[in-house]
Amino acid sequence: MSDLFLPSFASSDRDLNDAFRIALGDIHGNTHWYRDGLLDEPRPCLMAGLDYDTPWTRDAAINAWNACGLLREEVCRDTLLSVLEHRAGRLLIGGQYWDAMIWTLGAWEHYLFTGDQAFLRLAFEATSNSLDFFEQTELDELTGLFRGPAVYGDGVAAYPNRYVALPDRPSGILEWPRANPAARARPGYGIPMHALSTNCVYLRAYELAARIAAELGVAADPSWTEKADALRAQINAHFWDGERGTYRYLVDAEGGCDRQEGMGIALAMLFGVADPARAALLCERTHRTAAGIPCVWPAYERYASVEPGYSYGRHSGTVWPHIQGFWADACAGSGRTDLAFEELSLLARAAARDAHFTEILHPDTGLPYGGLQESGSEGIRLWPSCRRQTWSATAFLRVILRVVFGMSPGIEGLALAPVLPPGVEEAVIDGLRYRGASLRIALRGTGSRIVSCTIDGQPVDRVVIEPGRHGRTVEIALGP
Repeated sequence: MSDLFLPSFASSDRDLNDAFRIALGDIHGNTHWYRDGLLDEPRPCLMAGLDYDTPWTRDAAINAWNACGLLREEVCRDTLLSVLEHRAGRLLIGGQYWDAMIWTLGAWEHYLFTGDQAFLRLAFEATSNSLDFFEQTELDELTGLFRGPAVYGDGVAAYPNRYVALPDRPSGILEWPRANPAARARPGYGIPMHALSTNCVYLRAYELAARIAAELGVAADPSWTEKADALRAQINAHFWDGERGTYRYLVDAEGGCDRQEGMGIALAMLFGVADPARAALLCERTHRTAAGIPCVWPAYERYASVEPGYSYGRHSGTVWPHIQGFWADACAGSGRTDLAFEELSLLARAAARDAHFTEILHPDTGLPYGGLQESGSEGIRLWPSCRRQTWSATAFLRVILRVVFGMSPGIEGLALAPVLPPGVEEAVIDGLRYRGASLRIALRGTGSRIVSCTIDGQPVDRVVIEPGRHGRTVEIALGP
């Protein structure tokens, strides 16, 4: 089966080389037969990790966005299809409701890598239906923001004390409306917070809905572009803190939360919510720990005395590698490849040490650490860091492909704007499949200035790999 072949990577940095092979091993090992959603029979799909037996919507989307379509095209497609569902006669994105629209981001990226128009038509239907559904159920007319927790933040350790459901203190944020019926938001599920990361995802979903319609040559909702612009304005109005030069984490009727949300900041930079001046401030002022950018900083005080020296919440204070990947990409896009390569080095060293990509890391030691979180009658306890986490592995690949090799997929082709990290004088990826082509891309030199480039032996001025070729060799010489 051709989908089983995976690319190779070699550079002058052993940790990068080892981490690349480990990442492919984690991805391949987490591929299992699975049937759900639109799959009418079991198909190989990507599980969220070794300790998970389902894909999860956000994981499927993030893995696709991180370029799994270049590695396992059919697996990536079927994983995305497995989390869609028919509800009341409409095709909708399934999974936990608040960040379900991230599926569209992964779906669009999968299309750019593969050119699968049949899949894109399904993506358009699911996206347009889901935007309509969430506008009716979760859009807050007062703020112009979408309600719901933060992307990936399904555990209560991501939130202030008031979002811990009493008296039983369950681990999941979804329990909060049941315990607080008088305070629940209406309509919709009921959680009254507005999160930076989640609203950035909705903004991007609006933009991509319009782009998907244009690519398919079908009528788009004319309000999508206007709604994207309006949401961008509302995010900056409600979340930007000019005095501190950063974005707030949460907005709600109780005063919100001014903690730093790593993923929200990264997405604001990646999607142009932050203009260049603000992005530059964010690069300077965003707190990073010894192990990398934390998910939420600082950790909540309720965890401080539970386990001295290790008092970090599962979703606050700890380092999640998938967020490291987004942060590195965002920094590189803002011209701070130094920060991107710091995160890449941390990702590579941890994987090479552990021989797998773990789910969560301790911010001080850099070792696998699941963090503290409420757990019903057990109170607050230490949770595990799950093994061979797929989106941690694909986060590393994201930085290799998008930052080191500078890959930017588009309608016209795969553009390259590479940059080699300090101390790495060569990097070669071979057997990477892109729209029917098997790519070999070799980088040599230092820095980010393209001194020369050949594609299949022919000198080129514009480094874009066009779709529809069957075997492309790209040689790029770089200079400072």
